[in-house]
Amino acid sequence: MPREIQQEVQTKYGQIAESGLSSTNTGVHAVAEAFGYSAEELASIPAEANMGLSCGNPIAMANLRPGEVVVDLGCGGGLDVFLAAAKVGPTGKAIGIDMTQQMIDLAEKNAARGRNGEPIENVEFHLATIDNLPLPDASVDCVISNCVINLATDKPAVFREIARVLKPGGRLAISDIALKKPLPQELADDVMAYIGCIAGAEMIENYEQGLRDAGFSAVDIIDAEADLNAYSQVENQTGCCSPAAFTSSDFPILEMAPESSCGPSATGQQDAALHQRMKELFERYDINEYAASVKVFAIQP
Repeated sequence: MPREIQQEVQTKYGQIAESGLSSTNTGVHAVAEAFGYSAEELASIPAEANMGLSCGNPIAMANLRPGEVVVDLGCGGGLDVFLAAAKVGPTGKAIGIDMTQQMIDLAEKNAARGRNGEPIENVEFHLATIDNLPLPDASVDCVISNCVINLATDKPAVFREIARVLKPGGRLAISDIALKKPLPQELADDVMAYIGCIAGAEMIENYEQGLRDAGFSAVDIIDAEADLNAYSQVENQTGCCSPAAFTSSDFPILEMAPESSCGPSATGQQDAALHQRMKELFERYDINEYAASVKVFAIQP
């Protein structure tokens, strides 16, 4: 099952990378602002780096300093990598990790596109899973991630890898989805809900214990109290490809526009049927009752 889930995640996020979503889409821009990015931050990076997949802004709590090395787990199109690169400056480096080739291709294209036509030089991107990082031990000052660790099928391995690559005194600053209470069984068992960043999420107390078991100290997990239904502002796209965005008043599934990353134009009628089913599930459950956007901070002793 974990391998099946990983393949589904790669497929869906590959479709998102090719969808053309960007900050020029009003809904995508609104989602990023709803989860903590300023208009100035979004204007400072290539529009295509933002696809409305965030559940927070880890840059805001990472306290990045010039000369540091920062790694973004699940970098997507490079949104947080580019913001981090500006913080650490030319003497530092921002590294993006993603397991989806289309996302890596998009991030590299965005780096070349750069800011105002100037390529972003102090970045690099690696195709890899976040539980097996292609980085040396104790080589990183800060690890960030944005709504990705919930997708990992082996979270203890991810936490161990973060601990391995961080320097002594290094830190992690993560935005993620975690559970406030157990999900109803039909959501917990659904692969599409996993892809949507919900079914794979850990209980908050388990998330904290997982980090402590990996050796971290000063672990702090805070409910950002953000409305997860903000994703519904992105027409023809749902947060993390998540059906949580659909409500009874949303657009009909089978009338999605051609550029949809998750609809029938991308993967055919099978996806349309899956999304229709998930639409119905999430009309029955308020996702904010079960899940939360959380801010996660911890120190490597």
